[in-house]
Amino acid sequence: MLDNLTQRLSGVIKNLRGQARLTESNIQDALREVRMALLEADVALPVVKAFIAEVKIAALGQEVIGNLNPGQALIGVVHRELTKLMGEHNDALNLAATPPAVILMAGLQGAGKTTTSGKLAKLLRDQQKKKVLLVSCDVYRPAAIEQLQTLAKQLEIDFFASDISQKPQDIATAAIDYARKHYHDVLIVDTAGRLAIDEAMMSEIKQLHTSLNPIETLFVVDAMTGQDAVNTAKAFGDALPLTGVILTKLDGDARGGAALSVRNVTGKPIKFVGVSEKPSGLEAFHPERMASRVLGMGDVLSLIEEAHREVDHAEAEKLAKKVQSGKGFDLNDFKMQIVQMRKMGGMSALMDKLPAQMSQAAANSKVDDKQISRTEGIINSMTQLERTKPELIKASRKRRIATGAGVQVMHVNQLLKQFEQTQKVMKMFGKGGMGKMMRGMAGKLPGMR
Repeated sequence: MLDNLTQRLSGVIKNLRGQARLTESNIQDALREVRMALLEADVALPVVKAFIAEVKIAALGQEVIGNLNPGQALIGVVHRELTKLMGEHNDALNLAATPPAVILMAGLQGAGKTTTSGKLAKLLRDQQKKKVLLVSCDVYRPAAIEQLQTLAKQLEIDFFASDISQKPQDIATAAIDYARKHYHDVLIVDTAGRLAIDEAMMSEIKQLHTSLNPIETLFVVDAMTGQDAVNTAKAFGDALPLTGVILTKLDGDARGGAALSVRNVTGKPIKFVGVSEKPSGLEAFHPERMASRVLGMGDVLSLIEEAHREVDHAEAEKLAKKVQSGKGFDLNDFKMQIVQMRKMGGMSALMDKLPAQMSQAAANSKVDDKQISRTEGIINSMTQLERTKPELIKASRKRRIATGAGVQVMHVNQLLKQFEQTQKVMKMFGKGGMGKMMRGMAGKLPGMR
């Protein structure tokens, strides 16, 4: 998502290198390129016009100070304006209500309301320790109720059963009563969608809103629908007092313009974004972090937060002690690192949050999720003794391991070589040789000499 926009903006910055300061003449061409890049990314035209005007005013006469070149100075201006365009800060859910706090999910069919309802329930339970109840008021789409029920069971979230013979308002009223009696903190109500906006749909959801009086009314929109997403959000905003937006499928091939447009057009904050199909693939939306990702700076803060949530801290502490001792790092530890990476969404999710230069370097190294899975399969084919003492693995053992993992012997050799290199790095860490290690990596990583 937004890769093309990132590449185009990076090209704009390169063209400004070597100039003393930002002037009207030297930013004119740059802003034209920025305008084209935003339009190609499916950002709404009125939004692009307003954005370019703001950047121009902010950039004109900007002094290039210290070690900054004009390109870097323009990055700073564009970053600030992008952040402002998308809302400046994260708007958290408001759950300050007499329990249950009701969250009403609205949107068109196919936007991902049902799966997002499940993801949101998991996020509130895991991160805010809330007792959540899920209910579906979609009595029209075949198996919609069963889909949410299955998802609730999978995530171990409480579910209020409903039936297609019931009226949506009756389901909602009964669900609130049940949530009160069973001391649920939050009730998430999934509603029916349509393929297009129609009067019947809007009338029904207005009635549901009146009955439920939700503290949060969230519009769920598919980022892949481009500018149509913004128009749809506006229509829902006119019909309902929306409190926020959830953008789904931001990990897809969408050009991403909806992320930059929807806040400006609707006046409603983007509260969450769907970043993967996994149950944990819903993240709080931080405008400043998204602006950094658009400009190729990565999103290291989100990466750190995700690591804190997903990484097994007991295992990490055990590994840290091994590293400090400078010995004992074996293939079991190597495998544990792979498992932790998978918990964080795999290599592709990791690369998405890295700065563009580092992400490109990782891509060039040709390490992908498929190769990581193969590595885990090879380690699983080893005996416990072989994992703790890899030096025992000679020709006959390599053939047996390769056969067990369904790979060639060359793949086993590659893994062992990779492990040896990692082991050397760990030993440097263990000896307190961080400076030594960084010098040893000079020239091997971007920007290091």
